[in-house]
Amino acid sequence: MTSSRVIREDILRMIHSAGSGHPGGSLSLVEILLHLYWNEMNIDPDNPGWEDRDRLVLSKGHGAPALYSVLARRGYFSTDKLDSLRKYGSGLEGHPHMQSLPGLDCSTGSLGQGLGIAAGLALGLSIRKSPARVFCILGDGELQEGSIWESAMSIPNLMQTNITAIVDRNHIQLDDSVDKIMPIEPLAYKWRAFGWTVAECDGHDPADIERAFSTVTGKPLVILAKTIKGKGVSFMEHKALWHGRAPDGDQLQEALEEQE
Repeated sequence: MTSSRVIREDILRMIHSAGSGHPGGSLSLVEILLHLYWNEMNIDPDNPGWEDRDRLVLSKGHGAPALYSVLARRGYFSTDKLDSLRKYGSGLEGHPHMQSLPGLDCSTGSLGQGLGIAAGLALGLSIRKSPARVFCILGDGELQEGSIWESAMSIPNLMQTNITAIVDRNHIQLDDSVDKIMPIEPLAYKWRAFGWTVAECDGHDPADIERAFSTVTGKPLVILAKTIKGKGVSFMEHKALWHGRAPDGDQLQEALEEQE
């Protein structure tokens, strides 16, 4: 299994090379994606179009650098491509575009839509009697979108148990803290009221992440993962400034040195 350090180094180098991107919300996703692609999801990198594979919808599409690194390290495509993030003609677009790159199950980037897409995928798979599951990663700022809660209400009503939502609860969105812009607590209570089983975990602790995903439930499962925006880079952690800003050369070097 690839280490979180390698993924974080990839993210930092990719965004620096591109001159733009979203480091904060990519760095907060690392351990969650590592668990999904190495321990949780039933996938085959040699056959990315396998019909009965588990699917991932990265609803917070700006976290694409983390996903691209994980897909490359998992064997979906060469790591040599990582340097092409956001460059003309590259399949590594600023937000995931499923026709551009193997291993992507959904094109995302317009916030608030991913859970509804995941619900449709999960419903189609269950109608086909497929054993495949669907995982949907949501940003906590994204939960300010009403469409998320329409989907959250419909999924238990349709008795869809082949879907797991993961909330990247890093508390920071583009301009400021989530709670200052539009408070979303009490999150666990809200999801339970909509008919979901809720598991909470430290989103950077592999053992705690595994425990949360192992929650036994006869309902759809939502995992509230407590994370740190910009995790692993001291000058990026907890800073809205680093939601969408590329490190310059000196900042890149400082950030990489912290990964050693």
